[in-house]
Amino acid sequence: MVTCYLRYVIDPQKLEEFEQYAKLWIPLVNKFGGQHHGYFLPSEGANNIALALFTFPSLAEYETYRKDSFKDPECLAAFEHAKKTNCVISYERSFFKPVLK
Repeated sequence: MVTCYLRYVIDPQKLEEFEQYAKLWIPLVNKFGGQHHGYFLPSEGANNIALALFTFPSLAEYETYRKDSFKDPECLAAFEHAKKTNCVISYERSFFKPVLK
């Protein structure tokens, strides 16, 4: 099992656009076999940082999702939304494995 942690730097003036982007991706990750744990938008503190967490059974399955997402019309529409609105300034991706016991 591998959990992807995404840290976004967003345009705080485009929070609604970013939230729409987030809502597009949650079902898409699930559609490709992952489990989305949600997006976390700024509340207190920094107003330009957002987070997302989702899990795939393995890194190989995550990599298949990434490859396939670039061919999926719904994923391409989500990518286009972010590009068109410029709500995402940058992001970084890290991977973690859980310790459950």
